[in-house]
Amino acid sequence: MPLLNVLIILIVAGVLLWLVNNYIPMDRKIKGILNFVVVIVVIVWLLNIFGIFNYLKDIQL
Repeated sequence: MPLLNVLIILIVAGVLLWLVNNYIPMDRKIKGILNFVVVIVVIVWLLNIFGIFNYLKDIQL
């Protein structure tokens, strides 16, 4: 996946999360959980895109 596509997806995800945080009324705890889940999903997606998961699968303990 080209780097430009990754950047565009990250910007769109950030803007959507900002919109949800600012314009949808929710309890503070729910917003915190939502932010945490979105950040974890984006990090896992980035690790998968850059092939870190494939590298981690090959490591034997």
